[in-house]
Amino acid sequence: MQPMNFSTVLVLFLCCVFQLSSAWTMNNFLMTGPKAYLTYASSVQVGAQSGIRECKRQFALEKWNCPENTRSLSPHNGLRSATRETSFVHAISAAGVMYTLTKNCTAGDFDNCGCDDSKIGQPGGAGWIWGGCSDNVAFGEKISKQFVDALEDGHDSRAAVNLHNNEAGRLAIKATMRKACKCHGVSGSCTIQTCWMQMADFREVGNYLKMKYKHAKELEMDKKAARAGNSADNRDAVTHTFLSVATTELIYLESSPNYCVKNQTLGLHGTEGRECFKEDKNMSQWEKNSCRRLCNECGLKVVKKRTEVFISCNCKFHWCCTVKCEKCKRVVAKYFCSLGSK
Repeated sequence: MQPMNFSTVLVLFLCCVFQLSSAWTMNNFLMTGPKAYLTYASSVQVGAQSGIRECKRQFALEKWNCPENTRSLSPHNGLRSATRETSFVHAISAAGVMYTLTKNCTAGDFDNCGCDDSKIGQPGGAGWIWGGCSDNVAFGEKISKQFVDALEDGHDSRAAVNLHNNEAGRLAIKATMRKACKCHGVSGSCTIQTCWMQMADFREVGNYLKMKYKHAKELEMDKKAARAGNSADNRDAVTHTFLSVATTELIYLESSPNYCVKNQTLGLHGTEGRECFKEDKNMSQWEKNSCRRLCNECGLKVVKKRTEVFISCNCKFHWCCTVKCEKCKRVVAKYFCSLGSK
């Protein structure tokens, strides 16, 4: 058997990683090279999936409740759209990638990358100086751009919108950062403080982008230029339109489809079979209206089903220091959207 040359090995390796990785795999292996790809690919995938999980949390009780994975972001998916909903997917995914890369960098998981110490020792304001370990968002932003933005290899309006929303997601990380401080002085007198910048909990980033989603702006593109694809006319139209849009805002081109109805072509599951919640004093108003929103507004009925669940019960404290519980079976009522009454 003859030994394989480097080209053959590279092709085989690319085939393997393409099947195992997310939508970013192939583009970025070619762009960054094998060493850089292997260094950051795991964090990129974890970050992208954390974005999808946060998307599902934010839209759990809405007609559209997010894609299952990041493959829908691929420009070669064949079902690319630029709706209000895909604007959020792009933003939260890019934010998730930047967030994870930043956390890993700050924790020292990558060579030659750690806390942002560019301001340490400098005065920050009255009674405090920069110190501690600031999250290195500059690094996370840079690598996130290299991986996520590389998906868009076109120059048409849809690619431009996706790139804009990617950037809005990364800016959300910066917008939600907060200053943390530690006091110094005799007997805790706090005569001086050292402060550093740290990222907010990713849920706060999700809440921030959900508000941006609600106020997303629809772009009015010239239809003739939009049909021109990657032509010079289209690129000029895109540039002109984007001049009036703030980089922090989410934008979209197309109206949303009917998310009530299942559409396999568009990858939509519809709301039939979705669980909703009846009114309870501990529920938010949003939860209380979920059956009306998911079922009634979609022409479906609310069906009650009794389901067996196991919960912790008869918990006892044992010295020292554990709590042991039994598992008790309970029958609870759950509510689902259905075409019929059975």
